Amino acid sequence: MANSPQALKRARQAEKDRQLNMSARSKLRTHLKRVVQSADEGKHEETNTAFKAAVPLIDSAVNKGLIHKNKAARIKSRLNARALKLKA
Repeated sequence: MANSPQALKRARQAEKDRQLNMSARSKLRTHLKRVVQSADEGKHEETNTAFKAAVPLIDSAVNKGLIHKNKAARIKSRLNARALKLKA
């Protein structure tokens, strides 16, 4: 347990940040699953709508430091490939 006032404050801040990160990560995963699920069901318009909603969340996750920028690019590329596959 933290003994100094600074350590107590840092522990409080760390817990608050952890909660915010968990919430943002959960929201991101939910939106990614929506894209994948609608693509698997073959719903072209829903997939495009879900993809367009997911891209800003992916970008904000990079800015918040939740995921690496290369991982974000990989995720967006794979989701876009799923959406384009439905169009063809």
